Amino acid sequence: MRKYSTCPECGHSNLYASKDISSGGGYAPNYLPDLGSFFSSAKFTVVVCRDCGLTRFFASHKALDALPGSKEWSRL
Repeated sequence: MRKYSTCPECGHSNLYASKDISSGGGYAPNYLPDLGSFFSSAKFTVVVCRDCGLTRFFASHKALDALPGSKEWSRL
């Protein structure tokens, strides 16, 4: 699991992280296309700051490993 120290918006450390969440599929948009498998979409974790409400999405390590070979993503 990643370490989250402080919120980049307000500087507080009152952060909450979700369990792994599916990035899409079914009727939902696929937020991490081509990074999961055929039967399972990629996962991400949501981190929310309790003080200011800033919400950030972090792709799983498995999804990040799939980026270089993906046809849906290009390096900037």
